[in-house]
Amino acid sequence: MWGMLRICSLLVLVVLMQPAEAQTLVGTARVVDGDTLQLAGERVRLFGIDAPEAGQTCHDAAGRGWDCGGFATAALVALTASETRCEGQDRDRYGRLVARCYAGKSDIGAALVEAGAAFAYARYSSDYLALEARASAARRGVWVGQADRPEVQRAKGSTEGAPTGCTIKGNISSNGQLYHLPGSRGYGATRIDTARGERWFCSEDQALAAGWVKARG
Repeated sequence: MWGMLRICSLLVLVVLMQPAEAQTLVGTARVVDGDTLQLAGERVRLFGIDAPEAGQTCHDAAGRGWDCGGFATAALVALTASETRCEGQDRDRYGRLVARCYAGKSDIGAALVEAGAAFAYARYSSDYLALEARASAARRGVWVGQADRPEVQRAKGSTEGAPTGCTIKGNISSNGQLYHLPGSRGYGATRIDTARGERWFCSEDQALAAGWVKARG
């Protein structure tokens, strides 16, 4: 009997020691952007890929601009139309669950890269590099012309109209007065309209003193 109790205790301990990131989520997903989902109460970042930012413009072979950010989001919406399963791998610096996600047996990240709706995120994984090469050779999606990689877009952002040295964006939305730091997710897609009371800040202290709140992610 004591042996059985000991085995049960060990099994409970093993379960408790499993990292939260190892969880599996199943359900109907809500798409946030080309590589991010909301599923079962968790914000999920797709593992191994990086999709064009919301509002990002790419260019076709003739140099004409097109909405590659919207294309990536629409592609993810289509792939998650049925039940989605995500298997957690890690958490990123924003607290999002980084996961491989599937629609049936189809790897959603792989499908996005192969369709040219996302890039392989080589900084974190080499898993999808072969699929990216295939999409590039076929000139699918972002490979039809010229496209900045999303991490370049995020770092570059948009600072048009910003006073010298003041690149923090004070944006007004349904979530209130939020400030966005250069390089943060959503920074590049955020536009400042000073006529609406939006503004630029030169430091976080300045933004906080003015009553603005740091945007999540």
